[in-house]
Amino acid sequence: MYQPSQSVLTNYAKVLINFALNSGRGLRKGEVVYLSSPLAGLPLAREVYKTVLASGGHCMLNLIDDSFTLIKLKNAAQKQLLFFPAKFYRGLAQTIDHQVRILAEEDPLFLKSIDPKRIICSQKSSKPYRDWLDKKEDDGRLTWTLCLYATAGVAKQAGISLERYWRLIERACFLNAADPIAQWQQTFSEINRIIKTLNKLPIDKLHLTAYKTDLWLTLGEKRKWLGGSGRNIPSFEIFTSPDWRGVNGSIFFDLPLFRYGNIIKDIALEFKNGRVIKATARKNEKLLHEIIAQKNADKIGEFSLTDKRFSKINAFMADSLYDENFGGPFGNTHLAVGKSYHDTFAGDAKKLRKGDWDKLGFNDSVEHTDIIAGTNRKVVATLKNGSQRTIYEHGKFLI
Repeated sequence: MYQPSQSVLTNYAKVLINFALNSGRGLRKGEVVYLSSPLAGLPLAREVYKTVLASGGHCMLNLIDDSFTLIKLKNAAQKQLLFFPAKFYRGLAQTIDHQVRILAEEDPLFLKSIDPKRIICSQKSSKPYRDWLDKKEDDGRLTWTLCLYATAGVAKQAGISLERYWRLIERACFLNAADPIAQWQQTFSEINRIIKTLNKLPIDKLHLTAYKTDLWLTLGEKRKWLGGSGRNIPSFEIFTSPDWRGVNGSIFFDLPLFRYGNIIKDIALEFKNGRVIKATARKNEKLLHEIIAQKNADKIGEFSLTDKRFSKINAFMADSLYDENFGGPFGNTHLAVGKSYHDTFAGDAKKLRKGDWDKLGFNDSVEHTDIIAGTNRKVVATLKNGSQRTIYEHGKFLI
């Protein structure tokens, strides 16, 4: 079984801890990191743990065995699926300064035999914990990052060898560079130049056209574009959370979606006044309907574009973290149905209450599912004075 080299794992851990945390500034001494990893990701988890200690931080470890997840989902009663130890998670949320999550499933489809409704029910129970973390992040007291430790299972789903998969990870994350952190800093500097330009444009609406796609989005009041923050490694996307109420039209997604232990293919969504009114898929359409049937999951929480000049990812990788950063010939666009990102609010989020987020058109849901399209697209911005400007075409930002 192929394993990445020690130098790759060391560089990977340094990028996660000494760069990605604190929004690109790295871990500070005395801060607490909550590290979560499946057992398959232990080689990287060990390096991350050592790097946290070497950087003067404290590490809390959460190891996950997929077999226990299966036991719970197969055998738990409804009340047990919904069980939430509030005191424990309240204390955890208060204690940690950062979260590092390693994705590493031996079999990405290990939940295939489980009724998706039971999976959705189980994840709903932890929403209060995620809300506490969101509030802490809104207050500027929490950062997080997410990464992937490739397994034979995910490589199989992508249709490539495990060694080839790791070569793609190394290339995407600059793990073989003489100074990976310097490479990330340079890349983020270029991404942030585009973000600053976008945020200066008085955009009212966006019009996205592509294969089987004709979609209008209203940016919304007090919105900003984000990217290059260290959330997710790799991360090349530039995104915002539009006003969900101003989404109209249709969009087609050619990249498969891996969700709840299943694959959904050729997704097409139609929106009217912000809500999904039609959802189809060539494979697993029923699961798509169950995802959207959750509270507020029929509305969008994110709109994102990736510029092909930044991303070196040029193959389907059967994992949303990488597929949502796909470069290829045309970059990619993705929508997330469900939860919005509060940090796309162009103001002081600490001053807003729940009702204020609702009034601004920020969506709140237990769901946040990214669905990705890699076909050629054109994005035209209508500015507040009525003029139009093409901001993205043929896989590149034009600003």
